[in-house]
Amino acid sequence: MQDDTGRDDTLRDDTASTIKRSQPISAGVVTALVGFTSSFAVVLAGLRSVGATPAQAASGLFAMSLVMAVGIVFLAWRYRMPITLAWSTPGAALLAGTGVVAGGWPAAIGAFVVTGLAIVATGIWSKLGSLIASIPVSLAQAMLAGVILPLCVEPVTAFADNPAVIAPVVVVWLLVTRFSPRWAVPAAFGAAAVVIGISIITGDSDVDTSRLGPSIILTTPQWTWQAMIGIALPLYIVTMASQNIPGSAVLASYGYTVPWRSSMAVTGIGTAVTAPAGVHAVNLAAISAALAAAPAAHPDPKKRWIAAVSAGLTYFVLGLGSAALVTMVGAAPTGIVETVAGLALLGVLASSLAACLRDERGREAAAVTFVIAASGVTIAGIGSAFWALVMGLITRATLLTRS
Repeated sequence: MQDDTGRDDTLRDDTASTIKRSQPISAGVVTALVGFTSSFAVVLAGLRSVGATPAQAASGLFAMSLVMAVGIVFLAWRYRMPITLAWSTPGAALLAGTGVVAGGWPAAIGAFVVTGLAIVATGIWSKLGSLIASIPVSLAQAMLAGVILPLCVEPVTAFADNPAVIAPVVVVWLLVTRFSPRWAVPAAFGAAAVVIGISIITGDSDVDTSRLGPSIILTTPQWTWQAMIGIALPLYIVTMASQNIPGSAVLASYGYTVPWRSSMAVTGIGTAVTAPAGVHAVNLAAISAALAAAPAAHPDPKKRWIAAVSAGLTYFVLGLGSAALVTMVGAAPTGIVETVAGLALLGVLASSLAACLRDERGREAAAVTFVIAASGVTIAGIGSAFWALVMGLITRATLLTRS
């Protein structure tokens, strides 16, 4: 009897040890799955908006997945920290609201290159980071809220046009949000995939099987002043203010000091070098960073870097399926992908609105910034995000001087 008890204790110990070893690996897989499925639709919408063809957008998604995979594995392995990377979801939303600028897709590529170089410069030159940090949070968040508002409205207009197709996606999102918010958007995408599958089976949509394999399509960058001011500048500001700085803060909350210069070098160089393939911006993960850095990833903080490595390898696998994913999206009924993108950004919209209205003294300036950004107006070939920030700063300076 004692022998049986001893064997049972050994079995329980072995089981507990196995679970503990697999814990960071599973946490990394979840980190990548949530990061990828909850925002890829926003990325595709942003790239398509600034002139990318479906094939070029698929190239961008694949290249970003590779950059994130390599960058995460390198940083996590080198510094033994759960440092995870992500594409700039707010930046992609900004692109979706910007539209095609002078010079088209090649000019957008040029803007992506400059954004990457600016991120590298931020790591080297501390004053540049301080300059970005000096932009009032209320204005940066108001600009972000304004540019993503049109995307957040898409589920409403899509439902009005085709309720039978859109309703299942919205209902699934709502129900899963009630019990597990982090899986709400992936679940909504799953519902959308079922709807798309039914559409393909019934013959309402066609799938181009020749585009199921991943590929890289390079575009020679061009530089226009409209793209520099209308895309590069706001994309850089949004990426720094909404991704890199918060991402560093999330890791700090779990006791990790991000190697700032190295992180900016890896993400900035990665962005600049792969921008011709369609990469708009790679940065530190913010929201999903907690999934790999929290105690749930591993009780021992010194072993949570394994979760980051697992996330990087998972991003590589997901990247291999990016072309098939884009092909499936291309066969989707009208409005369904836009619905998933809009639902993915509702949380960002809510937090941005809360942040931009928190400062009572700056509410008027934040409101001006939000309204101009949401208008989508283009002046002198420059999109609304730039003008929103300029007018917000002018309004804030004028009103605070008055008081």
